[in-house]
Amino acid sequence: MIADAAAAAPLRVLLVDDQQLLRRGLAMLLSTADGIDVVGQAADGTEALAVLGRERDGVDVLLTDARMPGMDGMELTAACRERWPDLPVLMLTTFDDEAVVRGALGAGASGFLLKDTSTDALADALRAVAAGGMVIDPRVARIALSRDPAGGGAAAADPLAVLTRTERLVAELVADGRTNAEIASVLVLAEGTVKNHVSSLLRKLDQRDRTGLALALYKTMRG
Repeated sequence: MIADAAAAAPLRVLLVDDQQLLRRGLAMLLSTADGIDVVGQAADGTEALAVLGRERDGVDVLLTDARMPGMDGMELTAACRERWPDLPVLMLTTFDDEAVVRGALGAGASGFLLKDTSTDALADALRAVAAGGMVIDPRVARIALSRDPAGGGAAAADPLAVLTRTERLVAELVADGRTNAEIASVLVLAEGTVKNHVSSLLRKLDQRDRTGLALALYKTMRG
């Protein structure tokens, strides 16, 4: 009975957007999605941090606009990553320019979607980031996953910005030369799950094999 009650618990979302009508409209749309509960709203990053300071345990995911007066979404995300590193942040915006995308992911956002995303897709994205995943709108995925040829921007500062939290943990152990079985034992995961994460690391970091992946990760994390 306890397990069933926990499974049925709604996903609690704090919504941050400086435009009141849009914020209320989005909250109303999300209220129609199964298992989503907008438990609070804030007009900017400063107000959101104040809400989280009082009610952190009551929030599962932070959904924030990127561009806001005062403390914007990137600054808010960075502050949350520092104070509550386990709090996933999903960024929602009308902008799809490179600076915004890289800024969001470089700050530690778990996902980036455009505001014309459907309600169902947004609800799915909230559930995904709450489960430790990363969600990137396909229309901006090329920017998020591409290497920065100029050597600047968030991707150059943190080439691992596209990884989920679990993938980062797996990456740390791959860099140490651990086998899938050893990683599974350390992280208490199924070996098949670890294999899937390693495959994802190979794809996201553009490496052909595990040896190259381990060397690249060692250089990035230990170099």
